[in-house]
Amino acid sequence: HEVMALRREREKLEASLGGIKDMNRLPDALFVIDIGHEDIAIKEAKKLGIPVIAVVDTNYNPELVDYAIPGNDDAIRAVQLYASAAADAVLEGKAAAPNSASVREEDFAAAVEGEEAAKPARRNGKKGE
Repeated sequence: HEVMALRREREKLEASLGGIKDMNRLPDALFVIDIGHEDIAIKEAKKLGIPVIAVVDTNYNPELVDYAIPGNDDAIRAVQLYASAAADAVLEGKAAAPNSASVREEDFAAAVEGEEAAKPARRNGKKGE
């Protein structure tokens, strides 16, 4: 009976953590859909200095993550959209820089600031005017 219980426990752990054993280094970022459900992963990422990108619903504090994406984390269609967009962005990024090292956060911020400075200023705060 005890052997069966241990086997079930091992299978359960393998199902939930199986992908982690294949990682040869820490991830460059963590993408989370439901920050309430994944609070332990977020805390661990913070301790390890891994930036957290997350979809944040109105019932959570966006300051709990590094990069908040406002959105509904309950609707299955919305979750599918977020996950698909994140996966596409990762694949696009890998294809764009196949042999280069990861972009450092400071380099990314500088590039974004450069793009913002190059955009024409809007008058009256309205788009298209």
